[in-house]
Amino acid sequence: MTKRAGILVAVGATVAGLVTAVPSAASTAPGAPGAAAPLKWTACGTKAYPTQQCATVRAPLDHDRPSGRQVTLALARIPHTAKTSQGPLLVNPGGPGGSGLSMAGFVASSLPAKLAAQYDVIGFDPRGVGRSSPALDCVPKHFDPVRPDTVPGSPRDERTNRERAASFADACGEKHGDLLPFMDTVSTAKDLDVIRRALGARQINYFGYSYGTYLGAVYAKLFPERVRRLVLDSIVDPDGVWYEDNLGQDYAFDARHKAFAAWVAKNDATYRLGTDPAKVEAAWYRMRAAVKKHPAAGKVGPSELEDTFLPGGYYNGYWPQLAEAFAAYVNDKDEDALATAYDDFAAVDASGDNGYSVYTAVQCRDTGWPKSWTTWRNDTWQAHRKAPFMSWNNTWYNAPCATWPVAPLRPVRVTNHEIPPALLFQATDDAATPYEGGLSMHRKLKGSRLVVEEGGGNHGISLSGNDCLDAHLIAYLTDGTLPRSGGSGADAVCDALPEPEAAATAKAKAATGQKGSTLHSLLGFRG
Repeated sequence: MTKRAGILVAVGATVAGLVTAVPSAASTAPGAPGAAAPLKWTACGTKAYPTQQCATVRAPLDHDRPSGRQVTLALARIPHTAKTSQGPLLVNPGGPGGSGLSMAGFVASSLPAKLAAQYDVIGFDPRGVGRSSPALDCVPKHFDPVRPDTVPGSPRDERTNRERAASFADACGEKHGDLLPFMDTVSTAKDLDVIRRALGARQINYFGYSYGTYLGAVYAKLFPERVRRLVLDSIVDPDGVWYEDNLGQDYAFDARHKAFAAWVAKNDATYRLGTDPAKVEAAWYRMRAAVKKHPAAGKVGPSELEDTFLPGGYYNGYWPQLAEAFAAYVNDKDEDALATAYDDFAAVDASGDNGYSVYTAVQCRDTGWPKSWTTWRNDTWQAHRKAPFMSWNNTWYNAPCATWPVAPLRPVRVTNHEIPPALLFQATDDAATPYEGGLSMHRKLKGSRLVVEEGGGNHGISLSGNDCLDAHLIAYLTDGTLPRSGGSGADAVCDALPEPEAAATAKAKAATGQKGSTLHSLLGFRG
C-alpha cells in the first residue's frame, strides 16, 4: 500500500489544445445545441464566502426516461469576475454522499485570486444528498452509541452485526425503493451533464477528491467531448470498485494507525505513553478492551472508539487532539476526554445519516458484491489478522451491500483516450485511496500526469498547504501547463509536509486549525 514514487524531475510543459477559451454561460445562446433553461442564481453569501450564489436544476430520476419523474439538484457558485472566463469549474468532495455546496467557496478562496476570477466555481449536492431533493435517510440515528463491537467474539456477535446491516438494507428498500435503482455513479455523472447544459457551457472543468475522482472519470468516459480540464486528487482505484478497494483500505488504515502510534511515541514528553511505537499501539488496544467492558462516559464503546480515531488516518492534523484524548484516558482515567473526541470526530448527525444512506445506495448499486457471506467473513478475518485496526469496522460499514434490495450494475471501464490530458494527485501513504489507485488511473487516462506527494499520508492533498502540489494545480488551471511525462509512474514528486507538532492541552484543538483542516472538514470521512 506504500509503493514509492519514482525519482523524477518535474518540468513544466504546456499541453496544446488546453488553453482555448471557453465561453461563459452568459455568452452561450439559449438556443445553442445542448443548452437548457438558464439557471436562476440568487445571493446566498456567507461570512466566509460573501459572493456565493445558489440555484437549483432539475434532472431526470431515470435518464433513460428524460420526461419522467425529476429530481432537484442544489448548486452553489462563486461567479467569475474576470473579463475573460475559462468556464465552469465543477468541484466535488467525494463520498459518495458528500455535500459539495461549500466546496465552491473553499476552492475559489484557496486558489490565487487572479486565477479564481477566471472560473465560475460550482459546487453541488449530488442526487439524494443534502439540499438536493429528494434526500435519502434510510435509518435515522443508525450510528447512535453504543453499537455492538465490530470484532465478533462469537457467532452470535457476528449474527447481531449481520442482522443490523441487513435491517439497514431492508429499511432503505422500504423507504426509498423508488429511488434506489437510480442511485449510482453513472446517473450522477449524467446529472453533471444536465448541470453543464443548464450553465450553457460547451465544456466543463472538473476537480474531484476521493470518490469524486471516480465520478469525474466516469463523466469523462460518458462525455469525453465535454471535458476541458480534469483534476483528480486522492484517486479511487477503478479496478477495485468497490469490494476490493475496501479490502485495500483495511491494510492501509492499519498502517496509518501504526504511524500515529509512532508519532505519539516520538512525542512521549507530551503524551507520556512510552517511546516504543509497538507499546503505544498495545496501549491503544488495551484502551479498546477497557471501553468494551465499560463504555467511556456511557457512549464510547469499541466501535465508537474506532470511529473516533479513524479520521486520524485521513489527516494527521488531527493527531494532536486524538493523542491528547488517548493520553488523558490512559494516564488519568479521563472518560470525558474520549467522549469529547468522539463528539468532535465521530458523532453522526442527520447530515451524516443522509451521507451514509447515499454512500450505501451508490456503492451497493454500482457493482456486484460477494453473494456468499462466507467470502466476506474469510476475507475480513484474513485482513484482521494483519490489520486489526478497522478491518471488521469497514466490513460492517459496507455489509448492507450483502443484502441490498436492488440488483447491481456493472462498473464503468474508465480507460479513456479521448479527453485532454488530466492532472492527478496522489500521496504514497494515503489510506482511504491507496497509492496503487493513482497509478492505475494514470495508466487508464491517456496523456494524464501524476503528481505524487512522497511520504504523504493524508487523503486530499492539493489546496491543503503543500505549495509544491499547489503550484502544479495552479499552472494547470491557468493555461493547461503540466509536468513533463515520466512514463507510467510519477511525473512529478513533491515532499510531504512535516508531521504536526505535539500540542499541550491548551493547544490541541488549535493544532487542527491549519489550512488543511478546512479541506478535510469538507471531505469528511469514509469518502
